[in-house]
Amino acid sequence: MSTGGRLRHVAVVVWLPATLAVLAVVEMAALRPDRWQTAAAVEVGACVALCGRRRFVLASPMLALAAVVLIPVLGTPLDVPAMPVALSAFAFFSLGRYVGDRRAALGFVLILMGVWADYRWFDSRAHSIADVVFVLVLAVPPFVLGLLLRRLAEQKAVLESTQELVRAQAVRDERDRIARELHDVIAHSVSAMVVQTAAAQDLVRSDPVRAEAVLADVADTGRRALAETGRLLHVIRDSDDELGLTPTPGLAQVPELVDRFRAEGLTVDLDLVQPVPALPAGVDVSTYRIVQEALTNALRYGADRDASLSIACTEREVRIETSNAIARADGVGSGLGLLGMAERVAVLGGTFSHGVSPAGRFELAATLPVSQ
Repeated sequence: MSTGGRLRHVAVVVWLPATLAVLAVVEMAALRPDRWQTAAAVEVGACVALCGRRRFVLASPMLALAAVVLIPVLGTPLDVPAMPVALSAFAFFSLGRYVGDRRAALGFVLILMGVWADYRWFDSRAHSIADVVFVLVLAVPPFVLGLLLRRLAEQKAVLESTQELVRAQAVRDERDRIARELHDVIAHSVSAMVVQTAAAQDLVRSDPVRAEAVLADVADTGRRALAETGRLLHVIRDSDDELGLTPTPGLAQVPELVDRFRAEGLTVDLDLVQPVPALPAGVDVSTYRIVQEALTNALRYGADRDASLSIACTEREVRIETSNAIARADGVGSGLGLLGMAERVAVLGGTFSHGVSPAGRFELAATLPVSQ
């Protein structure tokens, strides 16, 4: 933890006990009961003990409560000042909030026994069932509140851990999917190189010019395959997957994809340059997948079934932009689709952003570099 973080943590832990200490001293000085200076010092000591409630989870509230019980033993009556009640409530709360197991119940019982001993042997006032009710009302609600908040904090930690596992699994699944597609692209390229090389061997004597052109194509295919191999090395592939030799869909298949979404009821305003330029295989596949996921989100979660899609291609990059009406309150997805798109863009070294525009539409933009 950084120095600033430690200071903020200390401030959060100390500010409430410090405030109670100041109020306790002011109250004792104003009321001036018997031996009030001693009582004020004991209250300050209880507040100091409560500063360690998150580290010394059992000892801190026990010491604070014992200090409050000690005040009448030292000769200061507790029938007038209110701060001992506040300190006791805070200590009981801390006992439930930061201990939260059988030790908390044991500490709770021990403190009640201490209060009973104080009433029995040191407090000369007459007592009745009303005193029992008062002590229980003082002790039980803050203790139970502390237990409840501890349970809620534990459930929140479990929920956050589960969400993180789901997010991590979604990233892993997307990386596996990217790797499989890149693997298939490389396998297809290598297969094409083998076929082209065999053709060049047949032509090398009969038609050297054509053989040279075929070999140039082989070299170009090899360079593309090498570039995809570099990307493949950055992701983890499922070793149980089988080799695929069929090219995966790319930018050229986006119009067909859009038509399928239109058939499902999504109105798509498509802006795509024609003819479709040739792209590196990894970028080509990822362009298709990002468009597919973006339109799926618009179809599932949009307020209406109307979306716009723009794909611009230059020599250096492909830029994908989508927009649809903001989602309904009851149509919020898990966010894993966005996470998958972000992971895919990151693998290719591009940029990814999304959010709600001032016009109230959900906008997504992804940029994929064509050359590296």
